[in-house]
Amino acid sequence: MYDTDQLARQFEQHRGQLRAVAYRMLGSLTEADDAVQEAWLRLNRSDVSEVGNLAGWLTTVVSRVCLDMLRSRKSRREDSLDTFVPDPISIRQDNGPSPEDQAVQADAVGLALLVVLETLAPAERLAFVLHDMFGVSFDEIAQIVDKSPAATRQLASRARRRVQGAPAGDGDPGRQREIVDAFLAASRGGDFEALLELLDPDVVLRADAGAASAEYAGPAVSKLVRGARAVVEQALLFTRMAPHTEHALINGMPGTVTVLNGRVMGVMDITVVNGKITEINILADLDRTQQLKLSA
Repeated sequence: MYDTDQLARQFEQHRGQLRAVAYRMLGSLTEADDAVQEAWLRLNRSDVSEVGNLAGWLTTVVSRVCLDMLRSRKSRREDSLDTFVPDPISIRQDNGPSPEDQAVQADAVGLALLVVLETLAPAERLAFVLHDMFGVSFDEIAQIVDKSPAATRQLASRARRRVQGAPAGDGDPGRQREIVDAFLAASRGGDFEALLELLDPDVVLRADAGAASAEYAGPAVSKLVRGARAVVEQALLFTRMAPHTEHALINGMPGTVTVLNGRVMGVMDITVVNGKITEINILADLDRTQQLKLSA
C-alpha cells in the first residue's frame, strides 16, 4: 500500500499526460484541471497496491471523469456551438522558431481541430482522443464507454471521418508566420485587396466573445462568418486593437495575441492550407482570456 507522499510523487509523474488527455477531451483548461484533480482524489480513496500499470489506471480514471463531464454539460444552443472556440493550452511570444518550439509543434493540437472535436458525441470524442491521439487500445476504451470493442471501433471511425473532413493546416510554421505577418500588416493598413489575396475564397471566421461587456462591444461579439469578402469586412473592424496585437505561438503554431495593460484580451489561431488562410478562430471571451498567460 502506497502512503500519501508516495502516491503524490507517483501522481505528479503522470500529471502532464493526464492533463493532455483531459484537455483534448474537454477543450477547456479549467475543466481539464478539475478532471485531473478529481483523478487525484479518486486515487487517494483507492487501494492501488495491486495495480501494475498506474499510468494506465489513472488514464482510465481521468477519461471516465471527462466522459461524465461531457455528458453532463448543459447543451449549448446550436448558434453558440457554431461560435465556440476552445481554450488554447499555450500562448508564447513568437520570436522565431527554436528547437523547443519545434518540439511543441510536433505534438500541438490546433484550435481548429478542437473546434471539430466539440461537434462529436461524448463517447466518439473519447474513443478518438484515446485511440488516435494516445494509442489506447479499443479493448481498454470499451470498458470506459461500456460498449464492445467492435462498437468502440465504430465510435472512433465516425469521429475520424468527421475530423478528416475538416481542413488540416500545412504544418509549416515558417510559411504560416509569413502569412500572419502579411495578415497583420494588411489589417493595420486597412488594405482590402491584400487581405483578400491571403484568404481562401471559402474561409471561415469564428469569433467567440462569450457575453461581451458593453466596454468591448462592437467587433467583440460572437459571430460565424463565411467567405473571403465577408471575412475581410470583419477583419477591418479589428483595426482599433491592432496596436495591441503581437505575434504569438498558439498551441505551437504562429498566430496572434492581443494584450492590453498586461491582460490577454484576444487570441487568434489561423489554419493555412496551400498558402491560403482557410480558417480563423478568435477567442475574445474576457472571462476566459483573463485566465490565460503569455509566456516568453
